[in-house]
Amino acid sequence: MIMNSTSRPLTWTHLLLLIADVFMTCMVSEECVLPCSFQPGGEETVEWFKQEVMVYKFRREQDGDRGNDGNYSDSSKQQRRGPESQQLAGRASVLPQLVSRGNATLVVSGSGLKDRGTYRCHVHTSRGEHNAKVIVKVEAPIRGLSLELSRLSGYEEMKCTVRDVFPAPRVSWATEPPTFQALRPVTRVLANKRGLYTVDSRLKRLSGQPDLVYVCKVTTSYGGPAWTSSLREREIRGTEGKDLTIPCSAPSYLHRPFLDWSFSDRKDPSHILTYDSRTGHSASSAPWGDHVELDGFRVPFGDGSLRLMDPKPSEHTGSYTCVFSLQHNTHTERSDVTIEPPPGGRSSSGQPSYWWIVGLVVAVLVGALVSMLVYLKVKGRTSKPRDDREEVTELNVVKDWKADTHLTESSPMTT
Repeated sequence: MIMNSTSRPLTWTHLLLLIADVFMTCMVSEECVLPCSFQPGGEETVEWFKQEVMVYKFRREQDGDRGNDGNYSDSSKQQRRGPESQQLAGRASVLPQLVSRGNATLVVSGSGLKDRGTYRCHVHTSRGEHNAKVIVKVEAPIRGLSLELSRLSGYEEMKCTVRDVFPAPRVSWATEPPTFQALRPVTRVLANKRGLYTVDSRLKRLSGQPDLVYVCKVTTSYGGPAWTSSLREREIRGTEGKDLTIPCSAPSYLHRPFLDWSFSDRKDPSHILTYDSRTGHSASSAPWGDHVELDGFRVPFGDGSLRLMDPKPSEHTGSYTCVFSLQHNTHTERSDVTIEPPPGGRSSSGQPSYWWIVGLVVAVLVGALVSMLVYLKVKGRTSKPRDDREEVTELNVVKDWKADTHLTESSPMTT
C-alpha cells in the first residue's frame, strides 16, 4: 500500500497520474516510440490522442486466445476509428502481447514533422483507468557538413552547406589565425516540401592572405552537437627528383584525430594513406608506398605533413588532400602541387618527348646540305682539268695551222 501526505491510500491509477510529462525527441524518417505504462487488469482498451483527437485505438477482450507461453496472441480484437486516425494511418501500432503486461507503448514508423505535438495515452482496464502525456519533438539532425572553395561567382569564395536539417541551423564563420577584416558571409535558408532546411552560406575569400584557415560552424536550436569544418588551400611547386614536403596542420580544437591523405590528377583519384592517432595504426595504398613518408609520432600533435620522395611530373603533379577528422569535426587542407623538370636538365619522368624528332629532321637536313656542298665541290675539281686539256689541244691546232700557212706563203721566196 502506498500512502500520500494525508495518509490516504493511492491506487496505481492515482500514482500514474502523478507521473510528470514525458518528452520524446524523434528523428525524421525513423521510428518514434511513445511510452505508456499502466497496471494490467484485463479487458484493456488503449486509446491514443493527439491534441485531444483520437489517432489510434486498440481493444483486447479478456477471453483473448493465449498461446503456449501464456501471452495473448495477435488474434486479440483491435479497432481503429475512421477520420480521426488518418494522421497516423498505417504507421502506428502497439504490441498486443505487451498490452497484457501493462505496456501500451505506441510505435510510429516513418516519423515526419507533422507528428510533432502533445499525445495522451488513455488506458481503460477492469481495474480502472490510466492517462499519460507524451510531448513529441521531431528533429532532422545534421548528418554532414560540406566546405569547399568555389569560383563560380567570378571570384573565390568559401561555400559551407548543410542539407535536410530541422529546425533551421545557425551558421557562423571564423578564421585561423583571426583577422582584423570583417567577415561578411551571405547565408541562404531554403525549405523543401518535407519542411526540411538546406543552408548555403558563402564567404568571399580575403585577398592578400592566402594561408588563412576558414572555419564554418553550424549549430541547431535543439541543443544537439555543433558541427565544425575548416579548410585551407595552397599551391606548391617542386622539382623532379627532389623530395618535397606537403604541409598539413590540424587546428587546436582537434585532439588525436584520424588522418586521411588522397590524390587526384583530375582523371584518376586515388587513396594515399590513413593514420589513426588513437591506435597508431597506419595503412597506405600500394602505388604510393615507395613514394610517401609520414611521421606517425607527430600526427597526434596535429602535424600530418606528407613527404613526397623522388617526385615525377607525370605521376605526382596534381591535387593532394589532407583531412583531419573527429566526430562532428573535420579539417581539410588541399594543396595543388606542380612538379617541374630541373632547370636546364633532362626530364627522367618517362613522359613522351618529341624533341628527338625535331633534332633528327634538323640533322638530316644539315647532312643533306653538307653532302650537296661536298658533291658540288668535288665535281668542280674533276671537271676543271678536262677543260684545260681541251683548250691546250685547240691552241696547238691553231698554232700548227698558222705555221703551215706561213710556210706556204714564204716558199716562193726561198726558191
